Amino acid sequence: MHPKVLLEATADLVGLVLKFDHPADQVVSRFFREHRELGPRERATLAETVYAVLRKKLLFDHLSPSGTGSKERRMAILGFYGPRDFLKSALNDTEKRWLDNCDGVKHEDLLERHRHNLPEWLVAPLKAQLGSGFWPLAESLQQPAPLDLRVNALNDKRADVQKELAAVAIKAESTPFSPWGLRIDGKPALTKLDAFTRGAIEVQDEGSQLLALLLDAKRGEMVVDFCAGAGGKTLAIGATMRSTGRLYAFDTSAHRLDALKPRLARSKLSNVHPAAIAHERDDRIKRLAGKIDRVLVDAPCSGLGTLRRNPDLKWRQSAKSVAELTEKQRAILQSAARLVKSGGRLIYATCSVLPGENEAIAEAFSLANPDFAFEDVGNLLAGLKVADASRLCAGGESGSQYLRLWPHLHGTDGFFAAVWNRK
Repeated sequence: MHPKVLLEATADLVGLVLKFDHPADQVVSRFFREHRELGPRERATLAETVYAVLRKKLLFDHLSPSGTGSKERRMAILGFYGPRDFLKSALNDTEKRWLDNCDGVKHEDLLERHRHNLPEWLVAPLKAQLGSGFWPLAESLQQPAPLDLRVNALNDKRADVQKELAAVAIKAESTPFSPWGLRIDGKPALTKLDAFTRGAIEVQDEGSQLLALLLDAKRGEMVVDFCAGAGGKTLAIGATMRSTGRLYAFDTSAHRLDALKPRLARSKLSNVHPAAIAHERDDRIKRLAGKIDRVLVDAPCSGLGTLRRNPDLKWRQSAKSVAELTEKQRAILQSAARLVKSGGRLIYATCSVLPGENEAIAEAFSLANPDFAFEDVGNLLAGLKVADASRLCAGGESGSQYLRLWPHLHGTDGFFAAVWNRK
């Protein structure tokens, strides 16, 4: 595609995404469906440019007014994914000079907001929580996330799949913490691989894999994934159960559960039972009260731990929307807890980095439910032979440790988990 035509298409897509009417990935997917003439390289350029603009929006907002043309075009130029020579062949002389001046701006000369590229409502709680660790986190959130895979342990071994990928020139490194994980640089066409079509691999962040590992579901047990979504953790849990027992995948969205069906078919699992529920107090929940061995509540959250993958979330969320989420999180956790039998395990998890969605929820639940005792996550992970388990944890007011994963420290998405045992 001619550079000028590609830049125009990129600017069009940037403009659509910056309206923030819908999640960025949905906008990008719809744009590609409507522009079938775009090949794989053009799609990669458009998508990566859009995500660069979202990651560095405050900086680009600061630099763009000195340029010419529409704002969407200026933002697309600043975030353009591809060789500079290719980009400049689509620019006029004025735009080239402006881009050179922007490229010459020194990072250390910028204001803080143009360096961290985070909304102010989010900066204060992160600085309070992390101190000097704020800047490493902020920098990590402006980088693309690697691609993590989970090997389906029901039928395949990680080392064998690693060799299989190497045979088709895909270099995959073992993840440092999850025993099922492989990490890949780049974005190869996985869906065309035999390893994918036969269900040997699934795309899943290492942090998400660790939640399933931490649940430690056993053969023959009754288990609930309370907010299953598209079922990534459900499938990992089913494999640890060796396709025995009964694993309920509950979610209030039938649409999200529909996305689980083809993945479930590939996985060869026979113990998974997806079910749409009306709300956390659905009659299905009442019927199972006190009967479940293990319950995972990966609660609806702000998703701010996934900003490397979903940078639009920092512009689409707000302090008010997060506060509204915490009310929902408390209600969901309380309802899910009713399912757990005496001696059973309960996990509350989010992919948020905010204490208000994490420690505050866990500690309030413990105070209100004395029949649930905190489990030390560090000890649990060490017992599961996770390397450097203590590095993955942070202490709570109870003295027990929570799972606390950070992009800049662990290379995963940001995750939190608290674990209880019902007395």
